[in-house]
Amino acid sequence: MKVSRTENIIRGLLIVLAVFFFMMPIFWLVSTSFKFGRDAFAIPPKWIFFDWTLSSWRDVLENSKVGRYLTNSLIISLGTTALSLLLGVPAGYAIARSRSRLLNTSSYFFLLLLMIPPIAMLIPFYLLMRDLHLLGTYASLIILDTVFNAAFVVWMMRSYFQDVPREMEEAALVDGASPWQSFVKVALPLSVPGIIASALYCFIFSWNDFLFALMLTSPKTKTIPLGILASFSAVEISWGRMAAMSIFAIIPAVIISLFLNRYFVQGLTMGATKG
Repeated sequence: MKVSRTENIIRGLLIVLAVFFFMMPIFWLVSTSFKFGRDAFAIPPKWIFFDWTLSSWRDVLENSKVGRYLTNSLIISLGTTALSLLLGVPAGYAIARSRSRLLNTSSYFFLLLLMIPPIAMLIPFYLLMRDLHLLGTYASLIILDTVFNAAFVVWMMRSYFQDVPREMEEAALVDGASPWQSFVKVALPLSVPGIIASALYCFIFSWNDFLFALMLTSPKTKTIPLGILASFSAVEISWGRMAAMSIFAIIPAVIISLFLNRYFVQGLTMGATKG
């Protein structure tokens, strides 16, 4: 069906408005990181024409521990993602291929787990990690984040593996492959978009985690969200420093999402929409 010129113009305008709407917070962060404190909340707002300064960036790079915060966040996020995939992908495959009604029904337990408010599990996990002498370590935060992330991976990969034709795996079994070889060489390659989408979700969730990190980390294992919190003090709120730290916080996730965006969209649309 031929689209008229007017419809193309309207569609283009809507796209521009949507991009403008979603990019406004990013633009506010970038501009605020170059402003003096007096200009951060000036009325009317100074979006472009203001006195520029690099003091906030200089303060972040010279006086803060942004490198350590980023390293800690990276270790915890990658550890959580790897452990969640290691546990969730085989579990999702097992549920998808099981002929047991009880096992298939049990998959809703993972969905129920995702509905529990994270703060409701914070105190029990805090006491558990204290008794295991894991408070302040990377392991405590990785384990707790994995509880939620692995549940999501199981639910999503169960739906994704259900879209993989059983006939292809049965053909591999007829050719002499073992069930494990059928899983590794047939099911996994066909499910790469779903695995990447799950990995991105796990990474971003763990990277942005604030509540668990606040309670379970030590000064040596603090993550980048807690570094942003350091911009608040009893004397003042350094909005410029907070904006600069926030930019450091979003850059890794944005870069990874840009490179894997195609797989992320395909994985979500093919896997998470079925159940």
